[in-house]
Amino acid sequence: MTTYNGRLTRPAATIVAVAPGLREIATLTVLWFTYAFSRVAANDDLAAARDRAGDVLGVERFLHIDIESWLNHAVTPISQIAVPMSFWYASLHYLVTPAVLVFLFVRHRADYSRARNAIVIGSAIGLACYVLWPAAPPRLMPGGAYLDTLVTTSDIGWWSGQTSLPGGLGQMANELAAMPSLHVGWTVWVAWALWRHVGMTGRALSVLYALGTTAVVVGTGNHWVLDAVAGAAVIAAGIAISGRIDQRARPGS
Repeated sequence: MTTYNGRLTRPAATIVAVAPGLREIATLTVLWFTYAFSRVAANDDLAAARDRAGDVLGVERFLHIDIESWLNHAVTPISQIAVPMSFWYASLHYLVTPAVLVFLFVRHRADYSRARNAIVIGSAIGLACYVLWPAAPPRLMPGGAYLDTLVTTSDIGWWSGQTSLPGGLGQMANELAAMPSLHVGWTVWVAWALWRHVGMTGRALSVLYALGTTAVVVGTGNHWVLDAVAGAAVIAAGIAISGRIDQRARPGS
């Protein structure tokens, strides 16, 4: 590498400074495409997925937490609620999650690797569930018990009548990727990743973000309550596993 009197020249110093960030962007981009491809490659047997969703609903009824139909029918006809919920569902996880990763990389580099590993591992567990046990969301169940909020508001936003992806790209998504809800899982990751770096206001906002997202994914007919619980669980597993990896990587461990 070019030096001058033992010091890096400005171009060389710039390369050294930005290389780790570029490497992380490349890595996360590859992981994102792997995520997208695995969703598309999953089994698309709707009948079987509905049977599995019925099993989920049966457990919820036993536990008396089957609030999906009630909440869904309560919010969807009210455009002042349905539209913001649709925007929330279709956008915030794409914006907030990368923003937190950038914040950690720039401001708290020592914590970045474990946080990145936690979300990657948790998401990988979720993807394995999508491939091995695809389940239908409430909005794809027959009988009219659930409404598809994003469909009713698709003339207002960029999302298609199929998924939260932009119009024309709906066929690229796996509509049977309901269990677990990574929408919810990623918000749990956000709260965990920020907790030690923000004050009480930041912590309160991160918890409200997780709770709000849970209400949104259930209210829009995109997930069951147990999907949200499972989403939190797989990310919790990712956090635990990343902690073990981080411990073993420390000198003297």
